[in-house]
Amino acid sequence: MTLTADLMLRGYAEGIFPMAESQASPDVFWMSPERRGVIPIGGFHVSRSLARRLRSGQFSFAVDRDFAAVVDGCADRPQTWINPVLRAVYLDLHARGAAHSVEVRDGDALVGGVFGICLGGAFFGETMFSRRADASKAALVCLVDRLRVGGFRLFDTQFLTSHLASLGGIEISRADYLRQLRHAIRLPALWLPESPTGQELLQRMAQTS
Repeated sequence: MTLTADLMLRGYAEGIFPMAESQASPDVFWMSPERRGVIPIGGFHVSRSLARRLRSGQFSFAVDRDFAAVVDGCADRPQTWINPVLRAVYLDLHARGAAHSVEVRDGDALVGGVFGICLGGAFFGETMFSRRADASKAALVCLVDRLRVGGFRLFDTQFLTSHLASLGGIEISRADYLRQLRHAIRLPALWLPESPTGQELLQRMAQTS
């Protein structure tokens, strides 16, 4: 079966997501982990060192300015599960307004980013990349801010890594995930295109902590 944007959205609504064995693989397969990684939108943790980085003004943020470049940045590594089929579907979803990116720049250089897919009040984070220290973490701070302000209820990270756990990520059972998913996708949420500064992100997080 050919993977399409509609099929991917149906899969996410059922709690499964596609991956490829490698960038060179022409095929994709569906995953449904027994344990699912999520970041509670109100439980994101910003370390002191990351807060200093955001406060310094080194990074600037943009939303959906260069989605394709973020996808390509995420795939630019020795081993990646983003093959041409998945890349094409992500770009189609973005054109439909169902996939979004947060971009981090140091001057004019794109140094980090994260992208994912929206369905109701659920956001499915695909992956992220970093070319400067803390750039991917900064992208996640901006993303969580967008989700919180927009009224999202579920931030799915697929798997839990030590990197995500340090930022407040947790692991839940498949059954718990599916319960949260069914509730979240029925809720309205807005993806807001504003690009806050690092200082604004820290101030908003302090107000809700």
